[in-house]
Amino acid sequence: MTEQFKEISPQLVANEPMSRHTTFKIGGEADMYVSVESVEELCALIRLAKEKDVYYTVIGNGSNLLVSDSGIRGLVIEIGQGLAEYEVKGNTVYAQAGILLKKLASVAASESLSGLEEVSGVPGTLGGGIFMNAGAYGGELKDTVKKVTYVDDSGEMHTITNEECEFGYRKSIFSGGGKYIVSAELELKKGDGAEIAGKMADYTKRRREKQPISYPSAGSTFKRPEGNFAGTLIEKAGLKGYTSGGAMVSELHAGFVINNGGATAQDVIDVIEHTKKTVLEKFRVELEPEVRLIGDFK
Repeated sequence: MTEQFKEISPQLVANEPMSRHTTFKIGGEADMYVSVESVEELCALIRLAKEKDVYYTVIGNGSNLLVSDSGIRGLVIEIGQGLAEYEVKGNTVYAQAGILLKKLASVAASESLSGLEEVSGVPGTLGGGIFMNAGAYGGELKDTVKKVTYVDDSGEMHTITNEECEFGYRKSIFSGGGKYIVSAELELKKGDGAEIAGKMADYTKRRREKQPISYPSAGSTFKRPEGNFAGTLIEKAGLKGYTSGGAMVSELHAGFVINNGGATAQDVIDVIEHTKKTVLEKFRVELEPEVRLIGDFK
């Protein structure tokens, strides 16, 4: 079976540790793993997987994922650096889904284009960012997205408008699965290059001071509950520093569960569940994880 997929993607590998492909540095093996180098390759892999009834998972930079310790069955397709081209025309940026948001924001700043400053520190790809409508410091990707092109479960391509993306808080039409973003058209605003760069530098400084970026994590672990902040509730619940195995509620920012060294996916789940239970008991607020779980969990 692997050989048939290798005919399409010679770079495909078997039994690949997912800990190499997530910012949590956690995860068991994927039966097959490939980082695609073209949209055509992605479409061909999806068609073959469907024809052979092979389960497949499409990921980006792995920055918002927790992969189970038992790994992922079937085929994992990464949309990454092989699909990271971009083009700037006036105030419009055309970019493939695999480009990192940090890189895209830097490109925009160099062209004196404003609109991506707030997401410049989000450690994911454009595709992953659109998937979850990534945002920070009051800005969200939905504010700049004009059109999105995706591949469906039949290996066919479609292009939809901002409105059709059904953006919400940390979600979009893509969150339901079956639609894999390959590129987007962003509409930015002309601004002052120095001012844009200054804002990005300020956001970077704030992150370094307030977020545990020196530890492996998936960023903010929980979505913001209505009228409150997850980190504030978790801190008030006295959970800063709470650990289970190698997973820990960050002592710097309680909204982050970090890999403090050798954490398993189950360790992270145990910390998440304990945190949810404690906050619910103390404040009657139900926290919803922002991190996506992939694979088999208890």
